[in-house]
Amino acid sequence: MSFPADFDLAGTVARLFIHPVKSCAGIEVQQALLTDTGLEWDRAWMVVDAQGAFLTQRALPRMALVRPQMTAADLVLHAPGQAPLKVPLAATGLTAAVRVWNDTVAAWDMGDAAAQWFSGFLGQPCRLVRFDPAQRRLSSLEWTGGAEAPNQFADGFPLLVASTAGLDALNAQLAAAGQGAVGMERFRPNLVLGGVEAHDEDRVDLLHIDTGAGGAVQLQPVKPCVRCPIPDIDPASAERGTQVGDALRRYRQDARMGGAITFGMNAIVRRGAGQVLCVGQPLGAHYRFG
Repeated sequence: MSFPADFDLAGTVARLFIHPVKSCAGIEVQQALLTDTGLEWDRAWMVVDAQGAFLTQRALPRMALVRPQMTAADLVLHAPGQAPLKVPLAATGLTAAVRVWNDTVAAWDMGDAAAQWFSGFLGQPCRLVRFDPAQRRLSSLEWTGGAEAPNQFADGFPLLVASTAGLDALNAQLAAAGQGAVGMERFRPNLVLGGVEAHDEDRVDLLHIDTGAGGAVQLQPVKPCVRCPIPDIDPASAERGTQVGDALRRYRQDARMGGAITFGMNAIVRRGAGQVLCVGQPLGAHYRFG
């Protein structure tokens, strides 16, 4: 397939990330299977407290130091001072009711060994759970325009889209303030656009990606991503700072979100579930108000 010549912008898939365990470190990949709920294995597992409520770096920055590895058979988790934890990809387990934001869903408990591993590292009782694919957790219909877009344990939408140029613009702000550059991993995107202007993801309608599989993937950016303190957590040390939030406040207060700072766009899958996204694939889009 070739893209129409009249797209307002053309770029490429610059980077792809999955985050198998919600709020733990991500994995940069060269390709990923696209599903209705986002990239395969993204936010498929989650850490919960003794009451079944989800845990994140917002309260437990040490979660940034839990680094996942995917093998053919296992999710392998690494953390400082801990022996690696293997979680079989085929594991199901007993069903538990867990909460992520305002949603309560049934999930599979990954067992006592995983619970002890996380409890020891995070310093409080907690358990590892996996999303049960039989469950249906929908994105906000208000933001999707009524389209039913399922997701797993992501905050609210199947995908997060950012741009290389958007990160470059932030790092220019940081440099002007005498601060060091930061990496894209702080923003936890799934898809990073290359060859486009800074924050073009804010302005486009459907993103068309040519997978070479006989038809384009179509992703719909639907909601600006309001930023919490997580981008100010150093993923290498789990230390908190303020420089990223301070820089974003200087130029990324978003009237669409009541003046909150935003970076990246939440997106839903309109077409192409079952196709494989790869770094380097061409993409195109029309501006929403072009």
